[in-house]
Amino acid sequence: MNITPSKKNNFLPYAGRKAVLATMHSKHTAVAPALRAGVGLEIVTATGIDTDQLGTFSGEIPRNGTMLEVAISKTRLGMKASGLSLGLATEGTFGPHPALPFLAAGIELMTFVDDERKIVVSESFVAPHTNFDYLVVAPGEDLKGFLDRVGFPSHALIVRPNEGSPSQGLVKGILDASDLGRAIAVAASLSSDGKAQLETDMRAHLNPTRMQSLALLAEKLAKRLATACPECDAPGFGRTETREGLLCEACGAPTQMIATEVFSCASCSYREDRPRFDGLRKAPPGSCPECNP
Repeated sequence: MNITPSKKNNFLPYAGRKAVLATMHSKHTAVAPALRAGVGLEIVTATGIDTDQLGTFSGEIPRNGTMLEVAISKTRLGMKASGLSLGLATEGTFGPHPALPFLAAGIELMTFVDDERKIVVSESFVAPHTNFDYLVVAPGEDLKGFLDRVGFPSHALIVRPNEGSPSQGLVKGILDASDLGRAIAVAASLSSDGKAQLETDMRAHLNPTRMQSLALLAEKLAKRLATACPECDAPGFGRTETREGLLCEACGAPTQMIATEVFSCASCSYREDRPRFDGLRKAPPGSCPECNP
């Protein structure tokens, strides 16, 4: 996304300020450098918080709410524990790519809360790389292809019974081949079909690929926080929604491709409609429901 920087020189509204990052999984190692370099914000972590209460990747605690709602709740856990008025948190989801369903993708969201200015600023993106994957196996099966693909043992795995309770026999954070073999045997013995399910552990501290994505997302958020609203000068001006309807270059019919991007302020009501960021002004006929039904 291309955000026009503030016309102010060195617009750094958070230079020298502290913000708490709500995490149990060492995300500050990926997030802090970008926010320090981009907007002068110093990141600290809260102690004694349990972000897992808001949902776990492994499913034994379901996420209650949208990604944004959970990210804000997580942020406020850290702010309450630290007493700081600035906070941030991330939330991720993994599955089929939204545009290419045969590929895996990760959607990452990072939310910043400023209680002094009464604003919430969020950035998200589809992670360019993810090792998200799973495999159903019986004890003793050859796992080399799967393990190589997901980056084991530098990236951790989760093992659970293939059928039955999502928490019974669940083992997370596996980084050792011997531990993996034992976990598969136990999980398979608890499953009615005698098989275990292997999954990538997507918790950031056990997944270097996800850490890289969080660092990229932190750069995007830093640029956003360093962009002032043209109307009220509040930080965080940027793209907040998109509108479909790009016209077909052949027949002029509207398509499902993005035509307009809406930029808005987190504080006031100022909004701008802008053409899509890549300069494309007409949709190719292959994307048109009229030309290519």
